[in-house]
Parts: sequence; C-alpha cells; structure tokens
Amino acid sequence: MQGSHQLRKAGVPEARREAGSLIAHTLGRDRSFILTHAEDHLTEAQAAQLNDWLRRRAAGEPLQYLTGNQEFFSLDFEVTRDVLIPRPETELLVEMALKLARESAAPFICDVGTGSGCVVVSLLHELGESSGANAVALDVSPAALEVSKRNAARHAVSERIEFIVSDCFRALRANDPARSPFDLIVSNPPYISEGDLAGLQREVRDFEPLSALAAGPDGLDIIRRLLVESVDFLKTGGHFLIEIGYDQSQAVRQLIDPKIWSLVDIYEDLQGIPRTVALRKLS
Repeated sequence: MQGSHQLRKAGVPEARREAGSLIAHTLGRDRSFILTHAEDHLTEAQAAQLNDWLRRRAAGEPLQYLTGNQEFFSLDFEVTRDVLIPRPETELLVEMALKLARESAAPFICDVGTGSGCVVVSLLHELGESSGANAVALDVSPAALEVSKRNAARHAVSERIEFIVSDCFRALRANDPARSPFDLIVSNPPYISEGDLAGLQREVRDFEPLSALAAGPDGLDIIRRLLVESVDFLKTGGHFLIEIGYDQSQAVRQLIDPKIWSLVDIYEDLQGIPRTVALRKLS
C-alpha cells in the first residue's frame, strides 16, 4: 500500500494500520469494509483528500486530529487541536473516580481542566441519570469548552454539566450559597516539566496544546495550585483525584498537607506507573 509506505518512511509507528484508518475515514466506512473492498477505487476528490491527510500524518500531525475522534472509556469523543487527545492511562482516573462517586447519593463532581470532556462525560454517562450525579466542567480555554460541550451532547449528558471558563477555580466563589461544595473533584492537569517538552514525541510537542501539557520547571505548578485551591470547594470527607506524571509520585507525596488531606492511595496504570492520586479531605 503506497500510503503505508509513505508513513513508514516518515517514521510513523503502525504505518499500515494508520494508513488503513485514513482510507476508512476518507470513505466514511470502517476498516472491515476496506479489507473486503480492497480493489475498489477512490474518486478523484477522495484521492486528493487522502493524499492531504497522508502528507499531514507523515509530517507528524496525530491521526486523531485528522479523523477528529478518539475512543475513551468505550465512548467516541470528538477531538480538535484545541484539546489533548484522550489517553488510555487517564481511564484509570475515571475508574477510581467512579468507585468514589458511587459512595455518595447524587454526587456533585467538578472536572478541572476538562479539555475534551472525556473524564466528566465518561463519569456521568457511566453513573447514569438515575444516580442524580451532576457536574461542573472548568477549563481556561473557551475553545476547549466548546469541544467538551459537543461531546456532552453526543453522549446525552449536557443537561447535567455546567461549563465554565476558568483558570483552575478562579471563576468560582468559595462558600457560594448558590452552589453546594463538591463531593468529588477530578483533574488531569498539565504536568510536563518545561525541560522535558523538547523530548516529547513530535505528535505531542508540535501539535497538542502547550497550555494543557506544560506546568513550570518541575511540571508541578498546577498540581500545587489544585492541592491548595480545591480545599475551599470540596466537602469534608470528599475526594480529590488527580493524574500525575510517570516520575512525580514522590514529589506529589511531599506536597500533600497531612492536616488537610488523607492519602487514600496512589494507583498504578497498566504499565505499573503511579498515575492517579486519590485524597480525602479531612476538615
């Protein structure tokens, strides 16, 4: 296949699979259709579109931005260059959050830095309308919030999420009588150190939004903020879950104030990497 050769030559991993995905997307069909219609010919317009996508993928643009979607927690999410591409390791954050959310009647959830909305939409979709679960989704990027709104609509949870443009909790007011404190706060924040940016895969470094990746010299700037700011918005006994970088577990442990937080656990992902920190607010 000429397309897979082009991608392989450009250093794209799994070039044959990705070329097949682009052909399927060009035709608006799934990959099984492509396999059973290998002798079919593209129209001139389809060939031109496919060649453009192959060129862009060979240049490093992620497949998900070309096709406009990514599966996460068994749901299909729209993705654009305004949001990070949902990753499998973040499903652990959802799994652990679901266990804790089910401990509350009608849990009230906050997703800080929602991006595509994959975490909060997956949570509300899985909990179901009968759970009484509702959420607030915060993001500093208005463009990202527009993507998350469309994903919420796609999975029929829009009416249970309030979307707010906010730099962490800045747009919220502590002790707001019009809003109850949250039972659960979740976040997949930026956690890449500035020094590590240059070593990232080109697909990440050159195409995904920098503001959703980098967080200061050690990658912990936003995590530090959230450990302090979330206290004012969480119920006593409520939980705060946060995704961290592959080498940050010890540093994050040192940031946890034992007078405020009880460390429930630091959960490992499928590769054995400490990935999700779960805390309970003491008072």
